[in-house]
Amino acid sequence: MSNRVAFVTGGAQGIGEGISKTLGAQGFRVAVADLNLQRAKETAGAITSGDGKAVPVEVDVTDTGSVESALKTAADELGPVEIVVNNAGFDDFMKFVDTTEEFWDRILEVNFKGALRVVKTAVPGMIDRGWGRVVNVGSDAGRVGSSLESVYSGAKGGIISFTKTLAREVATKGITANTVCPGPTDTPALRKFADSSGQDAEKVIGGMTKAVPMRRLAEPDDIAAAVAFFASDAAGYVTGQTLSVSGGLTMA
Repeated sequence: MSNRVAFVTGGAQGIGEGISKTLGAQGFRVAVADLNLQRAKETAGAITSGDGKAVPVEVDVTDTGSVESALKTAADELGPVEIVVNNAGFDDFMKFVDTTEEFWDRILEVNFKGALRVVKTAVPGMIDRGWGRVVNVGSDAGRVGSSLESVYSGAKGGIISFTKTLAREVATKGITANTVCPGPTDTPALRKFADSSGQDAEKVIGGMTKAVPMRRLAEPDDIAAAVAFFASDAAGYVTGQTLSVSGGLTMA
């Protein structure tokens, strides 16, 4: 159990909700940071109703001022932020030749630069205190590529490389930095993609499931367990690592 303060972006829904609730159940004080404040309130309420400690925080990771304000709010309400989990993400499925520069910019602002903003704001305080954890949520798309996710794959590949370099730079400061890469995960976003694919949604989900050696999609709690390990005191000698949580779909 831990009572350290964790700031989770995109923490109200899907994988982020699983991360927030798992950390809350393990005793972390959780800032559920999300663009959707109402959903953040609901997720934080679920944590507190289970005797955990959590607060909802509104954040737009594409805006530096919003990130700075959100981290200050979290620190004011819970204490110094010791763990950041960069989970906020956005994607849409299309061939690269059909993408636009506007689409590129949105993907990079949310999935790559959003994490940079959070780290740039939070890590100096961790250095001052001599302890910290950075856990970035990447994707197996960033390790091996994924059809119809070219720009997203590039952004997540960037997250993996950035995390390794950050880990080297802060290794003597009591701070670790690691990446968790989910495989296909059963979330509302995945279901929305299946529904809008123009094919039978259940066949799309079934095809994804069949490709996984364990023959099931990940649940948010599966991803959350890996994040919680990297956030823990027990992971103090683990840094610069990239861990796929994919039921064996990606092995490295």
